[in-house]
Amino acid sequence: QVQLVESGGGLVQAGGSLRLSCAASGRTSSRYAMGWFRQAPGKEREFVAAINWSGATTSYADSTKGRCTISRDNAKNTVYLQMSRLKPEDAAVYYCAARYSAGYFPTTTKNEYNYWGQGTQVTVSS
Repeated sequence: QVQLVESGGGLVQAGGSLRLSCAASGRTSSRYAMGWFRQAPGKEREFVAAINWSGATTSYADSTKGRCTISRDNAKNTVYLQMSRLKPEDAAVYYCAARYSAGYFPTTTKNEYNYWGQGTQVTVSS
């Protein structure tokens, strides 16, 4: 089992930046890919970014590519999502997810992730 706790959400003006963190605990000795997803009211949960177990490869949604950077510190069991040039349409609850995988490329499919955090709210004012 892996427990995930997100932090770093909040209110930011359009054009601003935020860094989200996701701390993992539990069975963290295994290799696992990490992803960030988001869900706005009335919408499906959608992929934002993912990183493989070692941090060697990343993947981004087209809507966030160039504005977001996912990274991880395996010594701290933490994954980060640095977001910049935020837009009102980026407002959502952001979820961290983990999937046991030693693969080179991280999956972008939410149904393939095994563990989820409770989410952190990001609000962007225009």
